[in-house]
Parts: sequence; C-alpha cells; structure tokens
Amino acid sequence: MKNNITVTKTEKSKVSELDFNNIPLGTTFTDHMFICDYENGQWINPRIEPLKPIATHPAAMALHYGQAIFEGMKATVDKEGNPMLFRANKNAARLNTSADRMGMPNFPEDLFVDGLKQLVAIEHSWIPPKDGSALYLRPFMYADEPFIGMRAATHYKFIIMASPAGPFFSKRIKLWAEKHYIRAAHGGTGEAKAAGNYAAAIRPTELAKAKGYDQVLWLDAVEHKYIQEVGTMNIFFKIDGAFVTPKRDGSILDGITRMSVIAVLRDKGYDVVERAITINEIKEAANKGLLEEAFGTGTAVGIAYIQEIGVNEETIHVSDESPVGLEVNNTLNAIKTGKVVDKFNWMTKIEKELV
Repeated sequence: MKNNITVTKTEKSKVSELDFNNIPLGTTFTDHMFICDYENGQWINPRIEPLKPIATHPAAMALHYGQAIFEGMKATVDKEGNPMLFRANKNAARLNTSADRMGMPNFPEDLFVDGLKQLVAIEHSWIPPKDGSALYLRPFMYADEPFIGMRAATHYKFIIMASPAGPFFSKRIKLWAEKHYIRAAHGGTGEAKAAGNYAAAIRPTELAKAKGYDQVLWLDAVEHKYIQEVGTMNIFFKIDGAFVTPKRDGSILDGITRMSVIAVLRDKGYDVVERAITINEIKEAANKGLLEEAFGTGTAVGIAYIQEIGVNEETIHVSDESPVGLEVNNTLNAIKTGKVVDKFNWMTKIEKELV
C-alpha cells in the first residue's frame, strides 16, 4: 500500500446473516466503509472504520447546492477465491472528471485505488460467488461544509461503501423514448456522474414504469430525436451486422462498461461505430428487418437485453434474442471471475488480507 490508511475493524461481522441466494437490491451493506476528509485544501485522515451513520449539519452544502458525485463498480472473485477489481483506475479518473465539472477537488487516484483494495480485502467474505453476482462498490464525494451561500464548498467527504448484489435485470427490458423531459443538454452535467442527474430522472422513470416500461430512453434536449442513453445505462444497437452506439458529446456518461464492450466487440471482429443516431433511424431499421438486437450496458446492470422501445403511440420491436449481447456478457463475466485469460489487462487481484 502506498498510502497510510488507518483501519478500525468491527467487533462482529454481519456476513453470517446474509442469504447469498436471496440478496435484496441496495439494502444490505457490509461491515466497513472507507472515509477521507478534505480540509484546508488537502485530503486527510484516510481510514476504514465500521459502517455507521455520519453526523451531517443541516446546512451541509451538498443538501442545498448539490455538490455530490459518485461512482459505481464491482468486486468479484476468481476461481481460487481471490477478490478482483475491474478497471478501478478508470473509475478513479472518471470521479475526477465529475469533480472538475461540479467544482469539487480532485481525489488522489492512487488513494482511491488503495482505499478500494483495502476495503475489499477486509470485506472479501461478502462477495457473492454466484455467476452474475458481485460486491457492488459505491465511492462518492459530497460537500459537508455547513454554509448557506452559492459557492464551491471548502470541506468535503469521500466515502466508499459496499453492498452485495445479485443480477440486476433477469428479463428482457422495455424502454420508453422520452420526448418531454430531458436528461442532459450541451454544456450541462450529462457527462458527470452527479447525484442531481439521477434525481431529475426519477419522475420521468416512474411515469415510464406506469406505462409498462422498465427504463427511459433519453433523447437530445433540442430536437428530441437523437438517442443519448438509457436511464442507468449506455446503449448499443446491432444494425445490419454492425454495432452503433451514441458518440460521447458531453451529454452522455463515459461508461466503463461501455468502453469495455466496445473493446470486446472489436476483439470478436464486429464493427463498432460511435456516432449520432436518431430514434427514427432505429424505427426504419426495425421496419426493414435490419435491427438485429440492442442492449444496455452499465456497472450495475452488466448487459441488459432490450426487447422493445415505445415511441409515442408506436412500439419498435427490437428482438426476442440477443446472441451477441449474451456472448459479450459471458465474456465480461468470465474475465471478471478469472475463467478466461484477461488479455486486456483489466483485472486487479487483491490479497484477501492487507492489514
């Protein structure tokens, strides 16, 4: 370890209370958390301690002005039971991209990775062994300075907590192409993993679910025709043998899974094009029988296979099968669990006990 991280362990672990065959989504948390404080222009006191509520002043600036960002990533185990991290350096870099956009201090990337390694080493027994399951890791940063006024905060907290998770989507999903609400506009915060982006998506997502859909398919803010991303995912379409995914233009998230899927697809010999794509193009491809499959990609969901897209009063039937999406998902899972050679050098093996 490059960084001196103080560790205080809980007296008794709760892992024995977890049913690994029935893990409720996002409600079960491990025994410990990593914390670091930002004061006087520097990050200080990195530590791991038992998970507990954190005292927050009612005037904490994150509550009033929204300086809050986060990351999502997973730890898995290989065939020998060693904990593994997937592309942690990319998450560290993306957190700082979000911090720059939100006027927050950068967090040292080596400390980000060291904190993850140490926390996962301590919590390795919480990693579910079942295929498609993992220990979900949530690094986040927020302004905890008590101040009522519009400026960048001077005090922040960076925390990593962990939650065991099973497979996210167990069925093919349906998307609603949203033409009233927007997720992001040019010059906005769409490329940042800012908490407010997700808050603004809650109401439209609930409306989509009331119509019988699983997620919102976001369109551009000006013409409401260019596809951006899905509620919690980037998106890929297979059209006439080639894959198309919306290009990064500052309005969509630079997904770690997205970039990994592009690499895997190209390694398997598929053409992948990153470009602007309209909902009408998808509809026309479906009408001509050229839309072969589509899937969403994200840390939490992995690969989510898309069955149909609702657009106004129409329904675009995508496909009933996603053979390439399934192949890519199996490849990523095999890399994450050490079942195939990691030719991309994406995985970091962690010693089970670093302290």
